[in-house]
Amino acid sequence: MSLAHAILGLLQQEERTGYDLKISCFDRCIAHLWPADQAQIYRTLDKLVEQGWITCTVEIQHDRPNRKVYSLTEAGKAELIRWLQCPQPLPTIREPLLMQLFFAAQLPNEAIIQLLEQQLAAHIEKLTECEKIELPALGDRCASREQMMQRLVLELAIRREQTYIDWLKTAINVIRDVDI
Repeated sequence: MSLAHAILGLLQQEERTGYDLKISCFDRCIAHLWPADQAQIYRTLDKLVEQGWITCTVEIQHDRPNRKVYSLTEAGKAELIRWLQCPQPLPTIREPLLMQLFFAAQLPNEAIIQLLEQQLAAHIEKLTECEKIELPALGDRCASREQMMQRLVLELAIRREQTYIDWLKTAINVIRDVDI
């Protein structure tokens, strides 16, 4: 997966500015899947224009800076379809917390518990953010196909966060019970 393909998918929905992509899409809709900062988005937009996968139109504004509006080209649609049909390898997962915990036997229990509680709070916050995303429920006959795909992805993100929260609570309890 690349940021480029995420942007192609978002521009397939509708043309947007770089600012719209950052605020309306990455920050509000897909941050739980693929975070991106503004500089990354603009660098990628420039590359996509160079590749001919998107176009950029400048809209003149008199009371504000001009807007660059990006839209998908036929070549960009073809690349998005090609990418959508490619199986993806399992991601390489790096979990700094798990590495810390792996070597944490030399720390006092309270230090380990504090570390786990900080992670617990962060995962609870992320779960809360995911649960705030408004999409129709699975099986809702009024939902569009696009909404159902997005809901399926959101359901996995929610379950992943809930699983991590459950594991962190278990780990905290285990460490509390360890008498070393």
